[in-house]
Amino acid sequence: MDALFRLIDNALHDAAQRSGKELACHPGCHQCCIGVFPISALDAVTLREGLQNAPQKTRTRIQERAAASRERLLAEGFPGDAESGVLFTEEEHEEQFEEFANEEVCPALDPISGTCELYAYRPVQCRTFGPPVRDEEGALTVCELCFTEAPAEEIARCEMDQSWRQREQEAILSLDPEDRPTLVAFALR
Repeated sequence: MDALFRLIDNALHDAAQRSGKELACHPGCHQCCIGVFPISALDAVTLREGLQNAPQKTRTRIQERAAASRERLLAEGFPGDAESGVLFTEEEHEEQFEEFANEEVCPALDPISGTCELYAYRPVQCRTFGPPVRDEEGALTVCELCFTEAPAEEIARCEMDQSWRQREQEAILSLDPEDRPTLVAFALR
């Protein structure tokens, strides 16, 4: 996994270099840490490793925030199996997820500094958010705080290389052959 994350981080670094001042991301900017998103088994394993490697006080703070988050998520009508934390166990869950917990703050986010307390162990989506990337439909997407006045050609020029995606998928399937997503709050039990 370390080799995969090095590939991703190198691709991010390269895209950030090309993006220059158009990339608004910096420590303390945490708009992308608000609102839940599905994470893979690879992300969950990596987050748990980070939690285990964190100092005890940090671990306790994160676990308390994760427990409170799970409680709120379950109260909102979790779109999946509430016991396991697996998302999308019923057909209607994907549609329900569109409007689900869009204001929920990531439990790994330190509310005082606005930085991730598990940054080195963050999910792939967190590692790739900000610079221009292709979504599942092939559209070029970018954080709404970045490239605010840049022309389309400039955004395309700064696109992040995602040639590592196949390797990521293989790693996910080696951990979870069914590729069942969950949320950060459930990964950090």
